Amino acid sequence: MVLNPSGVQRVRFEGYGPEGCAVLLECRTADPERLRSVLRRVFREHGGVLGAEGAVRYLFDRVGWMRFAATDPASLTRAAYAAGAEHVSGVDREELEVRTDPQEFEAIRLALARDGWVPSAAAVSERVAERLTLPAGAARRVSELLEALAQVEDVRCVYSNVSISDPSLASV
Repeated sequence: MVLNPSGVQRVRFEGYGPEGCAVLLECRTADPERLRSVLRRVFREHGGVLGAEGAVRYLFDRVGWMRFAATDPASLTRAAYAAGAEHVSGVDREELEVRTDPQEFEAIRLALARDGWVPSAAAVSERVAERLTLPAGAARRVSELLEALAQVEDVRCVYSNVSISDPSLASV
């Protein structure tokens, strides 16, 4: 929890949704206890439970990432590793992703920009270490929980370890 002069704190909450899916929330609030109560209610209403600190955190890794057009993959890969990137991989035939340590994200982004590489998207966020594949019937319930959590005013980011297949997603 980080407190700034305005009294707004950055806090994280963790919980479990339907089928045991993991949920990690990044929030900003002036009243963490009120927010905890709101989140507990939302989890309960959607078949989940708000967990204790550390309940699901181990399932996620904080990473920096940047996406680039794959116009010259070899040159970008050399530049990224020279700047300190941890990993470069193809997202598809048209995009490459550069992963960084979150602490080095900005320095690497600036180094690549100086070399003419400007990302189409970039952020420091959570990546799930292992995905949970949901049965078709659970996709709707989990989607409803994640949407309800995203609608809570103080919630800034919602992360989950669920993997919903295309047929299941189409039915949601």
